[in-house]
Amino acid sequence: MIPLRDSTRSRRFPIVNVMIIILNVLAFAYELTLDPNTLSRLFSLFGVVPARYSSLLRSFSIAGPAVFIPLFSAVFLHAGWLHLAGNMLYLWVFGDNVEDRLGHGTYLFFYLATALTSNIAHILSNPLSVMPTVGASGAVAGVLGAYLIMFPRARVLALVPLGFLFVTEVPAVIFLFLWFVLQLANGIAALGVPASVGGQVAYWAHIGGFVSGMFLAAILAPPRSNPV
Repeated sequence: MIPLRDSTRSRRFPIVNVMIIILNVLAFAYELTLDPNTLSRLFSLFGVVPARYSSLLRSFSIAGPAVFIPLFSAVFLHAGWLHLAGNMLYLWVFGDNVEDRLGHGTYLFFYLATALTSNIAHILSNPLSVMPTVGASGAVAGVLGAYLIMFPRARVLALVPLGFLFVTEVPAVIFLFLWFVLQLANGIAALGVPASVGGQVAYWAHIGGFVSGMFLAAILAPPRSNPV
């Protein structure tokens, strides 16, 4: 299912969510200016390469601060148009409401925190992979997890491809539950298969992001008298 819009209306402009989307688009525009070899080096430097972190743990090495940069920078890079468009669509539909509930500063902290936890989940599930992984999917999954906790009564207008395309409105609980179950099923099937840019999807980053998003939402979200 492809989300088109949700039933929850924000009370204030989602400036942080919009800026995150703009940064992702600008980063991708920059990627388009690079030749394949330079783009590959960019992904290697600023994408998440699990084997690097695993080797640090095995050797008990003390890493400098630069080693942590890819855990955040990777979520602003994408491997293709569809990769970018899918992530930004989900962020556009669900992120504004989460930001509205958390507040601008807390939402930025939340987004970066779920980016971190999703990449850690990916590293743990593919500790020997030498392929760089990029994409906002893990952080966006965190937003979906938070939305599930904050707006359980919301509804999502979705485009459903079943041989043909039709538009229908479904409860957000069902939409997000089915999304998570699909990630979990694919994640279990992909265990032991290295994730690569443009190849194997990092499903455990999605799972880790979603679960951490639910957890952080339960902690950070202020109480609401009449949740939607």
